[in-house]
Amino acid sequence: MKKLAKLTKRYWLITGLSALLLLVLTACGQQAQGSSGTKQIKIGILELMNQTALDDAREGFITELAKQGYKDGKNLSIHYVNAQNDQANLKSMSEQLAKDKNTVNLAIATPAAQALALADKETPLLFTAITDPVGAKLVRSLAQPGGNITGTTDLVPVAGQIKLLHQLFPQAKTIGLLYNAAEPNSLVQVKMAKAAIAKLGLHTTSLTVASTNDVAQAMTSLAAKADAVYVPADNVVAAAMATVGKVSAEKKVPVVPAASTMVPAGGVATNGIDYKKLGAQTARMAIKIIKGQKPADLAVEKPADVGLVVNQKLAHLFKIDPKEIVRSGH
Repeated sequence: MKKLAKLTKRYWLITGLSALLLLVLTACGQQAQGSSGTKQIKIGILELMNQTALDDAREGFITELAKQGYKDGKNLSIHYVNAQNDQANLKSMSEQLAKDKNTVNLAIATPAAQALALADKETPLLFTAITDPVGAKLVRSLAQPGGNITGTTDLVPVAGQIKLLHQLFPQAKTIGLLYNAAEPNSLVQVKMAKAAIAKLGLHTTSLTVASTNDVAQAMTSLAAKADAVYVPADNVVAAAMATVGKVSAEKKVPVVPAASTMVPAGGVATNGIDYKKLGAQTARMAIKIIKGQKPADLAVEKPADVGLVVNQKLAHLFKIDPKEIVRSGH
């Protein structure tokens, strides 16, 4: 009888411990489920360099994910790396993100997307802040990207921006172009700008830069030749836009940049986009992929909103009434 009692006691002890273990495992499983009802996901983010537009796109992406229930540290793990505009970093960081086997990767700017596309042919890859994904050979077409890559383009009609420049500064006959010739985004926009400027019967003069250290001298030289300057959404120039603005004000040569984020630091005005909103738009595409859709089936999206951005201080410096720009319908 004593032996039977011991066996019975042991049975109930084992049963109780098993039940407790099951409860713990269930709780852990539930904890791994986020508010969105999905298992924890992993997202890798590769940013080309720190500059306002790219930083804003990243911030908008992460913020929108959180709004939709995907929060870093809870049901989401984000591995963010920044190449600081270094090709060796792009290669090594892309290879690391490929090894991470993330649910989806995000590349911010063309060189970052090209590096990741080369390193990883399987993980779904989203891009943002890219002007010409077809020309960069990231997708077959905007409507049918194919492969494991899709995303959002930041291209705003360049001809419209040149028209704005001409209407603001009709006396400008020679338009300067400042950009980094190594950036595919810039080359595409410069080609469009030259065509639009020629169509207006105006002339162009160009200078290129390889790094932010070149911008001050290049902008000073360009200001001596040009009546006004157009700057594409160039990452190097954008990172040194404060320098561009300083030279612009000193030499009294106005600048109309392609990106809205470049206006506060040194541009007079532009028709541009909000990069935080573009990042949020990209995040909504990421959620579709997380829920099972394939990148090949998601068309590349264009900016949802384009609006006028004016630098009030520089507008007054160049004797332009910001209200007149708005009333003119730009």
